[in-house]
Amino acid sequence: MPEEIVRSLAVDGVRYGYRLLPRDPAAGGTPVTEPVLVIGGALQGMFGWPQMDDHLGRVADVVTADLPGMGSADPLPPGPAAPVLRAAVTGIIDDLGASRINLFGFSYGAAVAFGCARHDPGRVARLVLGGVPTHIGEDRRAYWHRATQALAEGDAEGFAALAADGLMCLDPDRPVHRRELARRYVRRSFLHALAHSEHAADSLRRALGDRPDFSGGLSGVPALVFAGEHDTVTSAELQREFAATIEGSRFLTIPESDHWVVLERSEEVAALVTRFFTDQPLDPAGVRLPHQARAGEAGESVPAVSTPAPSPLPGSPARRPAPR
Repeated sequence: MPEEIVRSLAVDGVRYGYRLLPRDPAAGGTPVTEPVLVIGGALQGMFGWPQMDDHLGRVADVVTADLPGMGSADPLPPGPAAPVLRAAVTGIIDDLGASRINLFGFSYGAAVAFGCARHDPGRVARLVLGGVPTHIGEDRRAYWHRATQALAEGDAEGFAALAADGLMCLDPDRPVHRRELARRYVRRSFLHALAHSEHAADSLRRALGDRPDFSGGLSGVPALVFAGEHDTVTSAELQREFAATIEGSRFLTIPESDHWVVLERSEEVAALVTRFFTDQPLDPAGVRLPHQARAGEAGESVPAVSTPAPSPLPGSPARRPAPR
């Protein structure tokens, strides 16, 4: 396995960094594609995507990041976050020496990735967006306001429980694969971030209170949008409507999952992203993936592939090289 490289950059005086896992040359014979940059949700930093390393590392250089406000990076400066985050992503592309990259954005990271593709589509070879928070109802915002109030009052445990539950489907009548495992992981991740980052609380408040712009459509970039069928942050149907604003995009739902589909169906998501970024069919013989449809069509789903054992969840300990 190639050695990881960690690089430090800055945008407008704000320090941030990225991690590069070069493609494994021992994987020869498989399709090869442009570098893949993975941008996760709030507080999902550069060491939170081991399942993407395992799948994408055979076909591409894999890049993850601590963008401003995330992980070990400096906090976001006052004012709109979107221009700073777009500039940070552009800085990574330039530092890689790449003309174009594949871009994967999940949850809050979907807003960053979509904004980058709209702002400079020529730098994005392909785009995958998951758990896209296009429409967040006032009931959800009120719930998260209670969570941030708990945080302001010093109740980190209460905040972590409220924030995690507010991002998940807890309805027992709607099956979610590995629900309790994901629920415990999300709570633990919030607590860990609050304990180890001086600006984690502010980053969470900004992410939960942000109203990202998903309007304006997009053309010229091959795109895939996927959603957990029981996503309670933004319904799969509303995410399908958003996908229809992207010219020629594909949309699908992943069954028995909610907003945290990347935890609950991590192997399926990683396989799906890898196939899309290498221009392979999304439902090859012998691999049962959710039904895909053009964004203007209804997106059905079929049973996802069963895996023999749970894979490491995003955020599990990963290889950490010495920074360079």
